[in-house]
Parts: sequence; structure tokens; C-alpha cells
Amino acid sequence: MAAAAARAEQLDSIADNLANAETPGYKATRPAFQAFLPPYKGPGLVDKVFSAAVGTGTDMSPGVVITTDNPLDVLPAGETFLSVASQSGKPAFTRNGRLSLNPDGVLISENRAVMGVSGNPITVVPGANVTINDAGDVRADGTVIDRLALFQMQGNVVRVGPQLYAPGPGGTVAQVEGRVSTGQLEMGNVSPTDSMIGMINAQRQFESAMQAIQTYRTLDARANEVGKAR
Repeated sequence: MAAAAARAEQLDSIADNLANAETPGYKATRPAFQAFLPPYKGPGLVDKVFSAAVGTGTDMSPGVVITTDNPLDVLPAGETFLSVASQSGKPAFTRNGRLSLNPDGVLISENRAVMGVSGNPITVVPGANVTINDAGDVRADGTVIDRLALFQMQGNVVRVGPQLYAPGPGGTVAQVEGRVSTGQLEMGNVSPTDSMIGMINAQRQFESAMQAIQTYRTLDARANEVGKAR
């Protein structure tokens, strides 16, 4: 049962990765497994080793870069992240550079306000012609309004929402000077082929664990029949 539960969690992770292979800024999740001895050393458990999924890490490797020629699409250079507002009120960071303007003139990424170096959401007059240069300067009708705030995370990184990341326990984040490439996006760092192979392997191992459970159930049923009057 421990093996089946661990593989079920692995299948959930792979399915999530596959669904977001074409999502800008998505970082794949990778479950970590651990083998452990049972807490009770009873009859029949002396030589048993169980397995479990003990955590899920985030793969921060870069994804495939595509060219869109959209002037509001940006790709943060290197390993830097954009800062966006989150529902929790805490800073969140994303590599999703598919930006747009909402009806109030706020620059957004997936309906989340993009933060500038001023520390405030970047807002322009509705209807203005907005451009972003390689330095991250946001211009409205030729006038610089603000600059995209870029951050770099070190150490543990955790996912806090769709395409949203933040430092985990022991991790750090710092604002840095950086550049962006306009008219480009970084897609999810997921290989559909590798994910499909991983899903097939995990599914087979899950089915093997379930067959073992069924075998023990059958043996128990037969053992209960022994000695019964016929």
C-alpha cells in the first residue's frame, strides 16, 4: 500500500507537469522518495522495507524559449524572476512574461499586478501606447513610467501558485539589476516525451503494487476457508 500511495503521488506530479508543458514560466515538480523500516518489528515485518513520497521539489532548469514578437512579452535574463502581487499579500515571483494591461491600465501577468522597482504595481493611463525595452523600462507614449523589478532566488524554492514561486525554508531572494528580452517567452521546462515515459513506468509500478495487494487479499480469503466444514 505504501508503494501504491507513493506511485499515485508521482502520477499526480507527472500529470500536472504534462498539463503545463506549454505554460509560460512553468517549472516542473519532481517528487522525492524515501525507503524506511516499519515502526513495528512484529512477525513477518523483520525484513520489510517500505517506500513513500516524502516531498516535492521544483526543477528550476530553463524551459524552451519561443519568439512571439509581442511587444509586451518579456523574458527575464538568466535566472531572474518578475515580482507580482499575490492574494496572500506576500511577494510572489514568476517567469511568466506574457504581460498585458487590464482595463484599469495595470500591467498584469495572469491577472496579477506586475511590480516595478518603485515597489508599486506598474500602472499607465488606459489607452496609452506601452512599450518595454531591454533594460525593463516601461514606457507609456514614450515616457518612462517605471521599470520591471527583477529578483533572484537562491537555495530552496517552492511553488506557491500556478507559475508562482517563492523562497522555501532556508531560501533567499534579492532584487538585482537585470535585463529582459522583449518579444520572447520561456515555456514550461517539461519534456512531454520524458513525462509520458515516466507516466507509463509509474503506472506499471502502481499496478504491480495493486496486484500484490489483491494477491494478499486472495491468500487471506483462502486461509479463512481452511478448516471450515463443507
